[in-house]
Amino acid sequence: MESSSAATVSAGPSPGPTPADLLRRLRARGAADPVTHVERVPARPGVPAPWPSWAPPELRAAFARRGVVAPWQHQAQAATLAYEGEHVVVATGTASGKSLAYQLPALATLLADPRATVLYLAPTKALAADQLRAVAALELEGVRPACYDGDTPRTEREWIRRHSRFVLTNPDMLHHGVLPGHAQWSGFLRRLAYVVIDECHTYRGVFGSHVAHVLRRLRRQCARFGSTPVFVLASATSGDPSTAAGRLTGLPVTAVTEDASPRGGVTFALWEPPLLPPDSGPSTPVPPQSTGDHDDLQQIRRSALRETADLLADTVAEGVRTLAFVRSRKGAEVVAANARRALDDAVPGLGDRVAAYRGGYLREERRELERALLHGDLLGLASTNALELGVDLVGLDAVLICGYPGTRASLWQQAGRAGRSGQEALAVLVARDDPLDTYLVHHPEAIFGAPVEATVLDPANPYVLAPQLACAAFEAPLTPADLALFGDGAKEAVDQLVAAGALRQRPTGWYWRHRERPEVDLRGEGGAPVCVVESSTGRLLGTVDGGSSHFLLHSGAVYLHQGVSYVVDDLDLVDGCALVHAEEPDWSTHARDVTDLSVVSVRSYVDAGPVGMFLGEVDVTSQVVSYQRRRIATGEVIDTRPLDLPARELRTVAVWFTLSPQSLTLAGVQPADVPGALHAAEHAAIGLLPLMATCDRWDIGGLSTAVHQDTEAPTVFVYDGHPGGAGFAERAYGTASAWLRATRDAIAECGCESGCPSCVQSPKCGNGNNPLSKPDAIRVLDVVLANLPE
Repeated sequence: MESSSAATVSAGPSPGPTPADLLRRLRARGAADPVTHVERVPARPGVPAPWPSWAPPELRAAFARRGVVAPWQHQAQAATLAYEGEHVVVATGTASGKSLAYQLPALATLLADPRATVLYLAPTKALAADQLRAVAALELEGVRPACYDGDTPRTEREWIRRHSRFVLTNPDMLHHGVLPGHAQWSGFLRRLAYVVIDECHTYRGVFGSHVAHVLRRLRRQCARFGSTPVFVLASATSGDPSTAAGRLTGLPVTAVTEDASPRGGVTFALWEPPLLPPDSGPSTPVPPQSTGDHDDLQQIRRSALRETADLLADTVAEGVRTLAFVRSRKGAEVVAANARRALDDAVPGLGDRVAAYRGGYLREERRELERALLHGDLLGLASTNALELGVDLVGLDAVLICGYPGTRASLWQQAGRAGRSGQEALAVLVARDDPLDTYLVHHPEAIFGAPVEATVLDPANPYVLAPQLACAAFEAPLTPADLALFGDGAKEAVDQLVAAGALRQRPTGWYWRHRERPEVDLRGEGGAPVCVVESSTGRLLGTVDGGSSHFLLHSGAVYLHQGVSYVVDDLDLVDGCALVHAEEPDWSTHARDVTDLSVVSVRSYVDAGPVGMFLGEVDVTSQVVSYQRRRIATGEVIDTRPLDLPARELRTVAVWFTLSPQSLTLAGVQPADVPGALHAAEHAAIGLLPLMATCDRWDIGGLSTAVHQDTEAPTVFVYDGHPGGAGFAERAYGTASAWLRATRDAIAECGCESGCPSCVQSPKCGNGNNPLSKPDAIRVLDVVLANLPE
């Protein structure tokens, strides 16, 4: 039997030390032990089940040739539910064999009915390609699996539409290619038996809300052609998977959550980078920290990127196959470059065994890196979460996670990349100098003793619903019966589209009025990607999503690609192009922005005497106005340079709390200290919200003010960074007491005296983390918690 969920790629046996020995060697590197906690996740035996009686002999034989002699219990249970026509989500751990749970009923149906078809949806092209290899390797006659995505040559697309019975694609291609061209897909859709939605926990926030309506549009077209496919979803372990899958598909979904697959033991370490010596920090004196080591300089903690790069170099030098997950594209490049440099200093040429992997690379580069992984040419890889899903990596011994990935679901997904096929593995979470990471490494029960979060999405978001209804009307006129399919708010959204002139109402329904189809960005990334072009050669280096371009590609910004550093000469937002030249400066760049916010409406509120807690719509105007250049070696600010970029406007959902000035005075917060108190509480609250919702701090924004023009009181706002909201602020409002309690504890328990990145300083603050008052932030939160009902 095998527990892998896809075709596996073996990197060969690893001669390195055991995970426990490796951790001991890593901990012995410095004078102080950086490990705050070690959790031993024990090995677990598998619970097999007999093949279902309906599974045809040729399919069993095909799986047997691939090493699967019998399914695990959860695989057989989910497969049987799906085969009997029940929509099902299998939500079990990494490497638990979820793919067999949907392959078994889908392929059995294809073998029994020569006309039936299956549609498979993955969030990434790499995962779809991996599944294609798995299905093709079974060598089943007549299935003809094929990938249909943006990389598929046009010469092959017509053949796939006509002849493939197992089409693997992604939501973007379904949205842009299949549904608008449904007439060409009529034969496939008419015979559609199953829709497989892999890694469905990734469909959260605005992206998840868009995908929910793409699936409703698919169901609508299937009904028009006379089919009612069964939906089979696969998810990492998540909270309430049945409800999340139901919200995604609009259907009742049964959950299978008991994982019966075997698992190797995992040694999981929480790692807090050490404090740097005083002469390693900024040269400007700042308030002291209560460490007792020195009293003239703030102590700075070593960055998680530098620590992860050193750990990656050390594990590779030990012969340990290691994958390092880094949260940002730039960070992945930095970790890979530093690890390569350290390895080459030790053994010239060894650095070639390490590479970076991230989105934005050209297709040829991605394929070459994947080939190197397949053949074991690479020993270490620094990757964004592009490899959290995708190629099933066998032979990895260790995973380094540079910064908490935002959710416990992602944390366990990433940790599960190592230790497959039952071998022991090491996982290390390297904490960033940030309130949430610091809280987690000192509160291991928040990781190991807490349930995995529920996936948050909101299909009723009007900024998602209206564009998706426009897409549906382009595909076929909307009818009153269709509105029930699209759920709450559909009639109001249609009326708005009629008023805007996008739809025309007739007795038979609502018709799209334009020749061209609506342009809708599923991922809510703020516009079309911006191309990064080397000015001297015209070579395309990669792309950056439009929403990040103001921060990452402004004039003067440092941009990293495959370990090579470039400086941006010019950002042309009209043409979507940034011109860069190669340069290795000794400084990094950090954009700064200003934000203004106004309240549009209040959805709900709690009146708690001197404290008010609110949920509602807000308008946010933000503009990147300058950037800092900082010394890479010391973090010292060299200068601040102005930028002339357009302002951006966002209508979204926010949670906010107000306090009476009298309550603050009684708590000991002086009027002059109120701005710093609220600002510090806002930063920490943003940092801790991912503990409650499936987001990270880059999904949300905040604003605090001593007197806001709309509330006429001291106010702290936290808002979703997506048009119409993504469900995160609603989650914060619903868990306000627990969220703000954790925020208060994180600030109070930090060992610093006046505030640091581990508690109240923010890496994305547009005001340069000024003013901040840590002691007064605790007093503010004490007032809120004393009055707010549990």
